[in-house]
Amino acid sequence: MKLKKTILACLLMSSFLSVSAQDQQPKTEYVPNPYWYVQVQGGAQYTLGEIDFGDLISPNVQLAFGRQFNPVFGARLAVNAWQSRAGWEFKTEPVGTMKWKWMYVAPGIDLTFNLSNLFCGYNPNRLFNFSVFVGGGVNIGWDFDKEKNVEHAELLDNPARLYGAVENLDYAWTGTKVRGYGRLGIAGDFRINDQISVGLEVNANTLSDRYNGKKAGNWDWYFNALAGVKINLGQTYSTRTVEAPKPQERVIEKVIERVIEKPAPQALPTAAAVVKKSDPFRRDIFFKIGKINIQGTEAAKVKEVADYMKANPSVKVEVTGYADRGTGNARINKSLSEKRAQIVSNELTKKYGISASRIIVDSKGDTVQPFAKNEENRVTICIAE
Repeated sequence: MKLKKTILACLLMSSFLSVSAQDQQPKTEYVPNPYWYVQVQGGAQYTLGEIDFGDLISPNVQLAFGRQFNPVFGARLAVNAWQSRAGWEFKTEPVGTMKWKWMYVAPGIDLTFNLSNLFCGYNPNRLFNFSVFVGGGVNIGWDFDKEKNVEHAELLDNPARLYGAVENLDYAWTGTKVRGYGRLGIAGDFRINDQISVGLEVNANTLSDRYNGKKAGNWDWYFNALAGVKINLGQTYSTRTVEAPKPQERVIEKVIERVIEKPAPQALPTAAAVVKKSDPFRRDIFFKIGKINIQGTEAAKVKEVADYMKANPSVKVEVTGYADRGTGNARINKSLSEKRAQIVSNELTKKYGISASRIIVDSKGDTVQPFAKNEENRVTICIAE
């Protein structure tokens, strides 16, 4: 009866392992591809100044052509253009505001960094991506046109009034001027599909104090807020199928208790006692990777085997060598397991005087893995019975 229960348990375990293996399905991974893109944006610019905020707002557009080299890093050539504004307010009589505007085009190169991919991992299907960028280029300005407030046209016609502001207007310029600038900014893109996204961008630009025509002793700034569309050119990613790892083969040593059941009373006149087979004496001698010599505490285990055999002169010991499947190859592992078994056998005979006739030497290479942990299969198992 007990034997039947043991066989049934083994069959159930086998079925469970089979179902578990079927649950391990292959998975699909996304592989990023480098790609080109174009970007068209429009919005408004605020040129830092001393007059009312609304008087310093002007239209702005930007066209960019870029390359995404990997999920995080990219670069783009961006051409920003249209108009900037500036002005000066006279706060003493006669009160008035002078203001002027000019046209410009500012090509530059930006280095872009996708922080969403950097901190959250690559995902081409992510709805929103947050990026930062830094760069620089040249600002080409022209048509610097000082327009006086019509209501206070006398401001420029009155030398005394103009003299009071002359130090602030020393940098007024004419013609076409080319100045270098630096830029940094942030951007957010909302994915529509693999090729198209819409986004918002805010960038800050700094350049020479002479840009707005006023002498202030510090750098001039203008800020752009832009919205637009980004079109990816070509395939931005590909996919690959990663096979699920094969389940590791494990050798499960099953000890089946053999029971001599009590016969029926009518078969035997006397009752027979139940006899249970005693467990064999076993020691596992472990080795370091690629080694065949017995080290440290493992030597004490060999002595325990020898002591047991001396105390039980009728027993024999089976010495079986193994190697782990995770390293080397079948040929090397076969040789290692043979040497590991032989070194233990030699230790028993030469050091402890156990007769060779009482020792059975065998090796399994890496064809059998007695333990679940890979490193524990670098072993020689001694079983005496």
